[in-house]
Amino acid sequence: MRNKNMELSIYNTEGKDTGKKVKLGDDIFAIEPNNHAIYLDVKQYLANQRQGTHKSKERAEIARSTKKLKRQKGTGGARAGSAKSPVFVGGGRIFGPQPRDYGFKLNKKLKRLARKSALSAKASGGNITVLDALEMTAPKTKDFSLIMKNLGLLDKKTLWVLGDSNKNVYLSSRNLRGTNVVNATDINTYDVVNAEKVIIVKDSIEKIETVLR
Repeated sequence: MRNKNMELSIYNTEGKDTGKKVKLGDDIFAIEPNNHAIYLDVKQYLANQRQGTHKSKERAEIARSTKKLKRQKGTGGARAGSAKSPVFVGGGRIFGPQPRDYGFKLNKKLKRLARKSALSAKASGGNITVLDALEMTAPKTKDFSLIMKNLGLLDKKTLWVLGDSNKNVYLSSRNLRGTNVVNATDINTYDVVNAEKVIIVKDSIEKIETVLR
């Protein structure tokens, strides 16, 4: 049975508890995780990252002489009619890889269930932190690193969920290994599962719940 009426403390960028709390929607953050839905959504995400540009030349595509290599009979060996044959070094490849699209379709309900399952798993494990606000007036990696240190997140893979796009936050975080910043509307199962800690800015909670309901 999942914990219902989940409330989390809200922290500031100095890593201190503000004394305020926020309630997370039970239908988003407190469902029984569907591991198979998570598996399928992550599998689709990784499949979509594949370029699928691999290619090898088949017999018809090899540029070699078509002159008969040796006489048909009397050599004691098998008959050979072309240097393009796959049995010879430099010949074409039999059933080699061809360009293809590895992507596959999943219905929207399943993808929504996968994201809710991933968030619920993080919440039940105590791996979600709610941040009061995250504002940066200039792109400075040093300042972002200090925020991570204050929150005890150094050397951890983190996912930061913002309510709105913030170029300074993105630029400040992109050089930090294992740190990923996304908008609430762009959150996906792979990013949630891949992170050790999920940091959600308070104003993004409502948007996450709107997208996943």
